[in-house]
Amino acid sequence: MNDLVLIVEDDPRSLKLTRDVLQFAGFRTLEAETGESAIATAKEHRPDVILMDIHLPGIDGVETMRALRADPATANTHMIAVTAGRLD
Repeated sequence: MNDLVLIVEDDPRSLKLTRDVLQFAGFRTLEAETGESAIATAKEHRPDVILMDIHLPGIDGVETMRALRADPATANTHMIAVTAGRLD
């Protein structure tokens, strides 16, 4: 497997767990801790999938996904929203 996954997560323990599980399963991974860095990383590396934490410092995950969808370079990237918190 050679799929590239961008993990967008600001909690170091959650980031490490997600990275370790994905790498063990054979995925290559990239990491970003903010929405701004996720946008830059996605444009530069064109991952196959983005795992996006919803609660991020600065631009939250929802706004980050909107920005990525609005950019033709990243509009077709598969994105999965992830959160450990409540969404109400």
